[in-house]
Amino acid sequence: MPVFTLGIEEEFQTIDPSSGELRSHMSKIVDGGQIVLQERVKAEMHQAVVEVGTNVCNNIQDARQEVTYLRKMIIELAEKQNLKIAAAGTHPFSDWQEQLITPNERYDRLIEELRDVARSNLIFGLHVHVGIESRNEGIQIMNAVRYFLPHIYALSTNSPFWRGRNTGFKSYRSKVFDKFPRTGIPDFFSSAAEYDEYINLLVKTGCIDNGKKIWWDIRLHPFFDTIEFRICDVPMRIDETICLAAIMQALVAKIYKLHKQNLNFRPYRRILINENKWRAARYGIEGKLIDFGKQEEVPTHHLIHELLNFIDDVVDDLGSRAECEYVLKILEMGTGADRQIAVFQQHNNLKSVVDYIVQETSYGIQ
Repeated sequence: MPVFTLGIEEEFQTIDPSSGELRSHMSKIVDGGQIVLQERVKAEMHQAVVEVGTNVCNNIQDARQEVTYLRKMIIELAEKQNLKIAAAGTHPFSDWQEQLITPNERYDRLIEELRDVARSNLIFGLHVHVGIESRNEGIQIMNAVRYFLPHIYALSTNSPFWRGRNTGFKSYRSKVFDKFPRTGIPDFFSSAAEYDEYINLLVKTGCIDNGKKIWWDIRLHPFFDTIEFRICDVPMRIDETICLAAIMQALVAKIYKLHKQNLNFRPYRRILINENKWRAARYGIEGKLIDFGKQEEVPTHHLIHELLNFIDDVVDDLGSRAECEYVLKILEMGTGADRQIAVFQQHNNLKSVVDYIVQETSYGIQ
């Protein structure tokens, strides 16, 4: 079996410790971080967002070390600016209209094109890259893995609040991002050539300047030999991030293994998978998803257990059994959204929710 390398990117909020509001770091965290972390830390369009990304990791243990180190460093850099770091898909009450934009020609062009759709995109995600042997193999894996995206998404839900309101969704982040073009579950592609033809057509007609403006929930990366999972809210805990990355890696390895045995996982139409994605956003792990094989609703908890069984024969080869089985802990304690809502119900105060997110963001860091 090939080495299914991993790269993990997390987007964080920079928080004023007194008010709990988002506060601009004015690139000071990024500038300070790049002395030590080089390209592993970068600014985003809104000045209250900072992104960190690991080096290429050969296994999930290496990924855990990198993710832990990067969180530790970014928390320390923030503290030097009298700021806190929070990991959640949306801020519970800060308003996007009050946030400063990072001066950058690329962001200027994006705002010129998308206007308030871009300005209001104050959201924080987890992106996981899994290395693949070839783009053709990658397309076939992507087609199959799409079915499992709502399952993974439900486990990551961590954005129930938006501009001071309980939205009723476990992940409101995706509702904000849905306003962007070229988002959501991708279509089925028969080959890498068909995928490239689509991208080339968009470039030729001035829709995009390169494939990075394809913002689907999963994509074949335009520049790296990776499948990039983009559907998840950034989780609060390192353990949750590592669990989700391990499951994504195991799914890629499992589909690859089936292909090498001349077997395949039945592909489903995007419009059907979208039904499950909507349910995952609304209810997280507490609702039901549709089992399209059985053609019936099934509790999401049951389908998560089925997912664990599906990848069971590859996790030992990957050395990720413990990391994948952490999903049982998530099912027990609830996702970040469930825990945010519980804190709010206890204190009836969104500042308490922010304080809790900040505390959880450093959980597991020595």
